[in-house]
Order: sequence, then C-alpha cells, then structure tokens
Amino acid sequence: MENNIKHTILETKNLSIGYKSKKTETIVASNINLELKEGQLIGLIGANGIGKSTLLRTLTQVQPKLSGALYLNNKPLESYKNLELAQAMSLVLTEQITSKNLSVFELIALGRQPYTNWVGSLSETDITVINKAITQTNITDLKHKKCFELSDGQLQKVMITRALAQDTDLIILDEPTTHLDMYHKAYILKLLQKLTKETGKTILFSSHEIDLAIQLCDSMIVMSKDGIVNDSPCNLIEQGAFNNLFPKNMIIFDEKIGSFRVIK
Repeated sequence: MENNIKHTILETKNLSIGYKSKKTETIVASNINLELKEGQLIGLIGANGIGKSTLLRTLTQVQPKLSGALYLNNKPLESYKNLELAQAMSLVLTEQITSKNLSVFELIALGRQPYTNWVGSLSETDITVINKAITQTNITDLKHKKCFELSDGQLQKVMITRALAQDTDLIILDEPTTHLDMYHKAYILKLLQKLTKETGKTILFSSHEIDLAIQLCDSMIVMSKDGIVNDSPCNLIEQGAFNNLFPKNMIIFDEKIGSFRVIK
C-alpha cells in the first residue's frame, strides 16, 4: 500500500501579519494556520489589496510577523541564519533583474551562491545542478543567450530555473505570470506543476489566475475579508470559499463548472 503521508515543509500557527511602527500596529490578517506539504503546488489567491504580498513577505522573513509562530522544516523561521535560510527556501520576485547583460547560464548560476565558496567559484557539483535545472525547465536553447534578448515568458522560465538550481525544499513565487499572455500564463503554471511532481519540491505562488490555479494546484490558500483558508481546490469549492472573493453583482463563482463568470 502506497504511503501518502507527506512531510510538512512550512507551517504557521495563529500567525498575524501586518505593519508595526513605534506608535501603531496595522493588522492585515490574523489567525493564519497553514500547512504546506512536500511535493505540492500551492496557489495563493485573493482580491487586490487583500494582503497576499504581505503574507509572502512574512513567510520569507523579508517582513517581520506581528505575532504567532512560523516553522520551516519544523524549525522556527526566525532561528535560521541567512545562509541556512537560502539553502532551505528560494524566492522568485516580479521585480526586474538588475543586470540583463548576464547570460542565462550566469543568471541561473547565481542560485548556487549559498553553496559556493567566498570567491563564488562553481564546483563540478554546482555545474551539474545548474545543467540539470536547465534541462528540467526545458530552456537548453536559451543557455547562452543574454538576458536582455529574452521575452518576458522566457525570462520568467530562467528565474524559475535559478530557484531550482538553488536546490531548496521550498520555492516561493510572487505572481509569476504577471505581464504574460494567456498561453504563457498556462505554460508557467503547468511547468510549476511538472516540477513539483518531478522534484518533490514544494512550490507556493501567488496569482490572479484563479481558474488556472483551481485546475492545476494540489492545495490553495484563499485570502478574503472573512479570513484565510487552506485546502484542496475540490474541498474549497464545496466549502464555498471562492464565493465571496469579488462583489456578487459583478462576478460569481459557478460551482457547477468550477470557474468564475461575469454577471451580464
């Protein structure tokens, strides 16, 4: 009998996120309880301004939590040193890269920085890992191109490859399909689905492509004004978790087809 018990990669307990100054504390979301399992593709969705980016920044320790607990591989996130964290979690942001004059191989090689020596020399192991990541994302034909020669879709694949070369248990992407057309949105999310199955890594991404996420994700995190829920897409549909994401006089979730539709 197959063992379906999966290790928990990231867990939050009664997490509260937001912003704190000397005089005030602004809570964006509270009582957040998540369990991200190994080998799963997890989509984070919600309306604009609901706090998705704040949650991702908190999960990656870019922004401090307000209260609660956050564990990465059963270890408190705040106890990780920077180098140790870089070997456990990789991050793909929507910001433009600082130097597009790098070759694709050179950009991907930056993912090995947590493992290289102080002069940044690549070992044979590093080169093997980089080439394997390039093969897994099917960008061998881009390997020697300069980054300024790439389309938005190609560059996003390269950024995912760099995260893959970093060889972490958890990869987090902030809106990886921004600025892409419908074909490339589907391509990127299908690629992420393939990588979770082939590598066993956990991939969490935020997105506005809710219909695609419902079809492709193993698990989803839904942020709304009513709170945050985390479950499989099928269970979330049964729970009505998508019903209150948008004003009902404009867009509704049709449970029969498992998709959103505009009210005419």
